[in-house]
Amino acid sequence: MAAIGVLIDERDGKVKRTNYGVLSLARKDPGSTVYALVLSGRGTEYRDELKAFGADRIVTVGTDGANADSDPEAACAVLNRLIDQLGLEVLLGLSSATGKDRLARVAALTGAPLFLDCTEVDLGTGIVRKSHFSGRTTATLRMVKRPWILGIRPNTLPEIPCPGEAEVLHLELPVQPSKRMVVKEVRQGNASGPDLSEAEIIISGGRGLGSAENFGILRECAEELGAAVGASRAAVDAGYASHAMQVGQTGRTVSPKLYIACGISGSVQHFAGMKTSKVVVAVNRDLDAAIFNKCDYGLVGDLFEVVPALTRALRESRQQG
Repeated sequence: MAAIGVLIDERDGKVKRTNYGVLSLARKDPGSTVYALVLSGRGTEYRDELKAFGADRIVTVGTDGANADSDPEAACAVLNRLIDQLGLEVLLGLSSATGKDRLARVAALTGAPLFLDCTEVDLGTGIVRKSHFSGRTTATLRMVKRPWILGIRPNTLPEIPCPGEAEVLHLELPVQPSKRMVVKEVRQGNASGPDLSEAEIIISGGRGLGSAENFGILRECAEELGAAVGASRAAVDAGYASHAMQVGQTGRTVSPKLYIACGISGSVQHFAGMKTSKVVVAVNRDLDAAIFNKCDYGLVGDLFEVVPALTRALRESRQQG
């Protein structure tokens, strides 16, 4: 019987929904014990939702002398001790900014194999698949040495409810504060709405927006859709949007259920960051734009007319319904 740990990613005191697909992956391995690892200490608060997707045991960790929730070196030390104490053969997490940092540190400390941004995983055979070279090829890799450490691209795996009973284990793992770095303060950014890397719906703008102010058109629509707002590199380089909003090879990799590209030409570099989107909708005046060869639905038109019209329709539907 294998022991599988799932590192739970949190935001604003809540479990990120994209964790459910990772838990579902762990639950597919027959006979395994699935541990949900909550480094913030909020495991009891999350019990109902984590057990609904197959967690057998919810491990909430307390530390003395360091904050594993905000200190990356403390988090690494805690995860390393959990691997030994729980006998974990597999450690799964999201390929989010936090997940990549923590998983990479643990892999470096333990010498375990690490694969990030995975889109397919077979825990029975140890075979994983991930895209390479801006999505031009897919690498198929097989893990041998355990524990396996895997980061899963958000929104790529199905969420499969598997309700059961889950025991909450509270472990005290004293960790010495790092002598190399000190976290004095954690400040939240000004971004509102869903996290771009994990949003189920994204509406992105390109250089066709023309200015930073015009991104307000996308934000109004995003508010009605419950979407995150992204941008192409061209828009970021022009100063219309921050780098944190950039989708593409040199920005964020996203896998939403719906991706709406407005005024985006569709370069290979941009496509590499959103090619695993379930449905792609493109709005562009240029009939010959490359994005029309890569979308599921295309609308040749002026985004300054199309997007506000969509916003009005969504608002009216919400008010009526």
